[in-house]
Amino acid sequence: MILEPGSYIWATRGREWGFRFLRDGGYTDPLPVYEAAFDGVAEQRTVDRRVGDVLAIRFPDPEGREDHARRLISHDFVIRATPSSPLPDMTVAARVAWESVSDEYARIWNAEAP
Repeated sequence: MILEPGSYIWATRGREWGFRFLRDGGYTDPLPVYEAAFDGVAEQRTVDRRVGDVLAIRFPDPEGREDHARRLISHDFVIRATPSSPLPDMTVAARVAWESVSDEYARIWNAEAP
């Protein structure tokens, strides 16, 4: 299973660029949705939870990549169901999210900007 484009917010950092949204989930402004999904768990290194009708997932980079300050990079996802794509099961949500973006991230994480 791969996440349907437009069904998720993806926020992360790269080696040389700071935290930013690489996917907006179809929202004009993904920040309020992101903040609501991660409310109360913003400092946790890993997150797997359902908030209303979305999943909030955070996990460390599976390849162990770090930014220029040698901080482990994490990936944050807010996933919503769409008419053609249900929410993934929580037990596999992080794997599904990563499989949806891993090739793209491998190409951009070391760039000056995504």
